This record gives sequence, structure tokens and C-alpha cells, in this order.
Amino acid sequence: MPPFDPALRDAATLVEARLAAILAKEPDRGSPPRLIDAMRHAVLGGGKRFRPFLVLESAQLFGVSPQAAIDAAAAIECIHCYSLVHDDMPAMDNDELRRGRPTVWKAFGEWSAILVGDGLQALAFELVSAPSAHSDPAVRAELVHTLAIASGSPGMVGGQALDLEAENSLPASVADVAHITRLQSMKTGALIRAACEMGAIAGQASPDQRAALVRYGEALGVAFQISDDLLDAEGSAADVGKATGKDAAAGKATLVSLLGIADARRHLDTTVQAAVDALAPFGAKADVLREAARFMGRRDS
Repeated sequence: MPPFDPALRDAATLVEARLAAILAKEPDRGSPPRLIDAMRHAVLGGGKRFRPFLVLESAQLFGVSPQAAIDAAAAIECIHCYSLVHDDMPAMDNDELRRGRPTVWKAFGEWSAILVGDGLQALAFELVSAPSAHSDPAVRAELVHTLAIASGSPGMVGGQALDLEAENSLPASVADVAHITRLQSMKTGALIRAACEMGAIAGQASPDQRAALVRYGEALGVAFQISDDLLDAEGSAADVGKATGKDAAAGKATLVSLLGIADARRHLDTTVQAAVDALAPFGAKADVLREAARFMGRRDS
């Protein structure tokens, strides 16, 4: 089995090609050219494709080829990219740089960015509900259901709402470790957990196998967010591909700001190990996913 870095690159190449092919067909369906250009700017030519990688790699544990799981993987990337487009806007995080390029609102205007997010969200559910996502309608329905919960108010959107509430209207005392952990498990963790679970669904895993991948995804989501906060605190914009130091400048509470860098790193090590331990039922087949968890402890971008 290939190590993590080549596997991530292979997944990114596959997903990039699929997304490019999907968007290339949009003008023939009557989609406005400017909107499609902005959607292409949002999803193509950047990003590690980590969430679709998790879909593909989790599905492969059950003998599902990357080609067979590609539409589920592309769907979760559409949701992730739509969230970035909206998060970057002036009303939210007000970022002008994403993946080393101008953000969508900066390049195409705010109204275009709103519609890009709307379009990508709809496209995600079109992809995951289509027969190409899986031959079994019951599996497709479960994929849709899982993605909808993870991306909606109980998950990613709800986490963003909690984040903006904490930043704009809640007293500083609310932003304790428990609150930040809940917020991040929704805003960031829900989609990472769903990626792992969608791979299990596509592979028609047993309940115990699916639960193991959910536990892995939950721990991985925590590790991802801590590593992201550490990058914001210690990294450079050139390395990370977006503005850094914004959390501290805004006085934003994160696990890093609450625990300190040393304790945050210890917490990161603990969650990485929890993710690795969750994969025990899969043996050596899950080595790439184990390496993905360990990567969180050494991220530099």
C-alpha cells in the first residue's frame, strides 16, 4: 500500500480531474459563464483534497475502487469549497487570500461568491444522489443523509454560527475549552468525520466497522483543527497559503490560545494517537489512514 503523501497526491489528481470534468459540462446545461468561472476558481487548482482523500481511502478498506467512490469524494469537496467561499467573505472572516490566490469574493465580487457557495452546495447533493455515486439507491440515500447532517446546522454551518456568535456577541467567559471543542467539532470536525463515514457507507461496512471509522474521523477532526490553529499561531502566509496570525489579532479564542502552544501540542499528540487506535480493527489495510493521522502532528501548510 502506498504511503500517505503519494496516496494524497493521487486522490487530489483524481478529484481535480473529476471536478474539472463536471464543471466543463455546466455551460451545456445552461449555467451562466461568469458563475462557472467563479466556481472553477473556488474548486480547481489548489487544496490538498484531504476530505475526498478520506472518502476514497476509507472506501478502499472495503474493496471499493477510487473510481467507484469518486463522486462521493467530489461531493464532499464541493461542500468544503463552498464553506471556504462563504467563510472568506467580509461578513464572516473577511479574508482576501485563499490557497495563495485572491478569494472568490475578492476576485469576482460578493454577490458572485454567495451564488458560488449556493451552486456548489447544490452540486454536491446532485453528485452524491446520482446513480454514478453508487448502484444501490439505499446507499445513495445514506450518503445524502450523512452529508446533509454534517454540512448543516448540526454540523459545519452550526459550528460557523457558534464561531461568529462567540466573536461578535458572546462574553469572553463563554469561550472555554468545552465551548471551543464543541464549536470546532461541528465547524471542522463534522465534515472530516462524515468523509470517513461516507467511505464506510460506500463500502457497505458493518455497523462495528462504520463506528470505528466514525471514531477515527472524530479524533482526526480534532487533530486537524489543533494543527490548523498552531499553523495560524506559528506559520507564515507564504507557507500556509492564507493569512496567518489572524486569530491572535482578533482576540479569537482557540485551543491554542486557551491551553498555550505546549499543552496544545500535547493535546494534538493525544488525539492523533486516538485516531490511530480507532483503526485497529482494519489491520495493515488502514496504514495510509494511520499515516494521515500522524501527518496532523507535523503539518506545515
